[in-house]
Amino acid sequence: MTSAIRNDWTLEEIQAIYDQPLLELVFQAATIHRQYHAAKEIQVCTLLSIKTGGCPEDCSYCGQAARYHTDIKVQALLPTETVIAHAQKAKDTGSTRFCMAAAWREVRDNKDFDRVIDMVKGVNDLGLEVCCTLGMLTEEQAVRLQEAGLHAYNHNLDTSEEYYKEIISTRKFDNRINTINNVRKAGITVCSGGIIGLGETHRDRIAMLLTLATMPKHPESVPINALARVKGTPLEDNPKVDAWDMVRMIATARIVMPASTVRLTAGRIEMTESEQAWCFMAGANSIFTGERQTLLVTPNPGVTEDMQMLQNLGLEPKLSKKEVSAC
Repeated sequence: MTSAIRNDWTLEEIQAIYDQPLLELVFQAATIHRQYHAAKEIQVCTLLSIKTGGCPEDCSYCGQAARYHTDIKVQALLPTETVIAHAQKAKDTGSTRFCMAAAWREVRDNKDFDRVIDMVKGVNDLGLEVCCTLGMLTEEQAVRLQEAGLHAYNHNLDTSEEYYKEIISTRKFDNRINTINNVRKAGITVCSGGIIGLGETHRDRIAMLLTLATMPKHPESVPINALARVKGTPLEDNPKVDAWDMVRMIATARIVMPASTVRLTAGRIEMTESEQAWCFMAGANSIFTGERQTLLVTPNPGVTEDMQMLQNLGLEPKLSKKEVSAC
């Protein structure tokens, strides 16, 4: 099977892929994965919350929304030197990508943004791929980030356009698309995926993939998250996402966006090593790990545990471009 990169997918085509018998779906995804990626390589990434809590948005899944009563402590923007130290430690333990997240609705042109620019420059100087997720941003702000050395900007769709209003009311789906367009115009790579387990239908999941797969250029990075249920949020009692649903989503994303990095992100703490192995077989080729054993504000496997898992599965952390050149 040879898969060309397409941007003209239809909902019916993606539905047909998604609805295949699971083993056939995974086989197709694994075959396509090997045409575009080294099968053994997993990019190890680290995500750090540089500003936590107090967000004015009402995202139903998020423990950082100020309006929900959770146990998450509000934390002001971290000092630049603290962030750089975390980035150095991430690099020392095998990460090649460092993502900084701030619980903001949108980027504002103020001293805090100036500090983020300094953080981007500092992390870039370490030789890491630098990613940020800071909320909505203008084209001019995206240009500033790009000039500072930002490699990628994360702005997830979360779910389908139709279901979006059931999860978030403080912004519109089009706001997400506008930010992604601003990022693309500035020459920054796009990181955009979604969350399953929000109460959406399978058709919503397929519609979200359709939006991503029909963009003029596919996101270079597509995170697939399972809902991390946070006590105090409206979705705290949602059922745990079935691991096979994660496998099915990852495999479908791999087939319709073959050259993208598909990231197995939130929800891994509730998955066994065997279940994660299925996700890798289905085309996931990146994970987020960390020294704090958290992904933003929710539990996540630690770096030692993850490195052992990769070794058990015969997988290898992807080298940075500089490391590849040295080899």
